[in-house]
Amino acid sequence: MKLYAIGDLHLSYEYNRKALQELKPHPNDGLILCGDVGETEQHLELAFEAGKRNFKEVFWCPGNHELYTMGSSRPDLRGEAKYEHCVEVARRHGVHTPEDPFVRWEGEDGPALVAPIFTLYDYSFRPADVTREGALRWAEAADTVATDEFLLHPDPHPSRDAWCEALVRRFARRLETENPDSLPLVIANHWPLRQDLVFIPKVPRFSLWCGTKATEDWHTRFPTTKVVVSGHLHVPRTDWKDGVRFEEVSLGYPRQWQDVQAVGKDINDLLREILPGPPPPPGGEAEMKWRRWG
Repeated sequence: MKLYAIGDLHLSYEYNRKALQELKPHPNDGLILCGDVGETEQHLELAFEAGKRNFKEVFWCPGNHELYTMGSSRPDLRGEAKYEHCVEVARRHGVHTPEDPFVRWEGEDGPALVAPIFTLYDYSFRPADVTREGALRWAEAADTVATDEFLLHPDPHPSRDAWCEALVRRFARRLETENPDSLPLVIANHWPLRQDLVFIPKVPRFSLWCGTKATEDWHTRFPTTKVVVSGHLHVPRTDWKDGVRFEEVSLGYPRQWQDVQAVGKDINDLLREILPGPPPPPGGEAEMKWRRWG
């Protein structure tokens, strides 16, 4: 009974939808879907149906794409209303969400507590000499503007920053109070918890939309943390910080992983084993490891 993870399925692409249907059965295992399944209810349905068909337990946390308000489908769902709608879809399929109690995992390397969370971002992943007021101009100077600026609405909050702040407070409180047995903790969040884990050389100023510095110390603030799972960057990698394993588990857009399939691998090879996973390195630190090929 193992726990796997994958993120950024981006099921708006037919290529990725076909790949999803190649998932092999893991009847005793669990799967974390780490955000950016897609933009519509139909994309969520596809992912949750495939997940529950092949895995015993499925966990989901939202990415920015799930939160998009698309004119062609339910333009009335904005901000928190869109998120709550996604949660409803997940619950219909028996998928665990950030709005449900954290789940005690009794599989290999258990017991552990699996905690899907949702933090968004607040534009704080930027150089020290760039102010919040000047952050978007700084990104635009390098021709970088996230689609979020047009499709991800913070309603009823006054800004994405404010929504992020409220989410960070709420999930910090839950992580503090909902682990009474001090179980090893698996935190799953679409956005990286630390700025030093953001490496996107083709669009470095996209870091603005990649997380919040308010979570930088969460892996030590919540001292039983064993693994932190994230997506969003489309750069699969493994890092170790203070004895905690950080896993970026993105699949990505078709152009970003077609060469992996061209050498005979498929979506099953790109599932990342979270538990039991590798043992911690001596001293709790290790060189970052790219996992482009699974």
